[in-house]
Amino acid sequence: MLRSVLQFSKKVILIALIVPGLTVLLFPGTCSAQLTPAPAPIADPADRRFDGVQENWNTPALTGSNLRAVRPMLGSTNQGDTWTLELLCLQWRWGDPIDVYVVKPKGVKNPPVVLYLYGYPAETDIFRNKLWDEAVTREGFAAVGFVSALTGHRYHDRPMREWFVSELQESLAESAHDVQMMLDYLASRGDLDMSRVGMFTQGAGATIGILASAVDPRIKVLDALDPWGDWPTWMATSPFVPEEERANCIKPDFLKKAATLEPIDWLPKVQAKKFRFQQAAFDTVTPAASKDKLRAAVPPGTTVTFYKTEKEYAPEMLGNKQLDWIRTALRSLPEPASGATADTQKSSAPESAKKEPNQ
Repeated sequence: MLRSVLQFSKKVILIALIVPGLTVLLFPGTCSAQLTPAPAPIADPADRRFDGVQENWNTPALTGSNLRAVRPMLGSTNQGDTWTLELLCLQWRWGDPIDVYVVKPKGVKNPPVVLYLYGYPAETDIFRNKLWDEAVTREGFAAVGFVSALTGHRYHDRPMREWFVSELQESLAESAHDVQMMLDYLASRGDLDMSRVGMFTQGAGATIGILASAVDPRIKVLDALDPWGDWPTWMATSPFVPEEERANCIKPDFLKKAATLEPIDWLPKVQAKKFRFQQAAFDTVTPAASKDKLRAAVPPGTTVTFYKTEKEYAPEMLGNKQLDWIRTALRSLPEPASGATADTQKSSAPESAKKEPNQ
């Protein structure tokens, strides 16, 4: 399976963001999971922090889940001329510590913040690149980078046959839950403007962004580039699915579980005040028929951009142009009222999140 993914990745590369002197390459990679205990990787048997934690994989909302956030751990810090970086470890389920990169512009009090979630199998290397850190914090914005479930450092202690696509329901649900838990953490810091939160997402990350925005109004601006979706067609025809695994991915039981996280159904529920939906015809990971269905499902008022050719998309790859839209959208939102705190900003979380006992 892994060899198939790597071979295909060499053939199809989507350039999502270029900053001066730096090209960010996002590779497409390669199909059963409900309310269930977290997977049990090798861990310290004396670690009782997550005893009883369960997670509802049937919904991107935190409804029915009782994730338990533990104290964040600071891994390292770094800084450039115009920015500072913190590497933190956040965790709320057993066996799944998440590396989170928080990059802030120097000299800016409570900057608006953009969460970056690139597509599977992108890893965290980009968040440590000084050119990326400088680019995303330019013009006074903070950035938070992380990867989805079963991706990069979060993929371990599992049989090789189990991976992001084969465990699609788990991958998407846990990642959507992670976004909400991460927003809770960011609000608790008190050094970010949580009334102006955006998400820049791509590929599977865009699917996750859609799911999270549909259940959490704290994401005020969402930019989704080439989301995956329309699972029956996607699993049957996407070249991203290895042929030796396709039969399992189109079984009724697999598709029934995936249907609970079908972005076509969740797209009309996106709560972001400003939403850009981008697609590239030359990205073959999502079949053309699925692209059409996804595009038709976006809510009224969405900015829809469709790139027919790589030449047409090329201007988006120059400098920081791909980031211009989300920055402009965040700037257009009203600034928080004087004296607003992280606690008052957090009060806009969805009712399902407020009811979670451990947040």
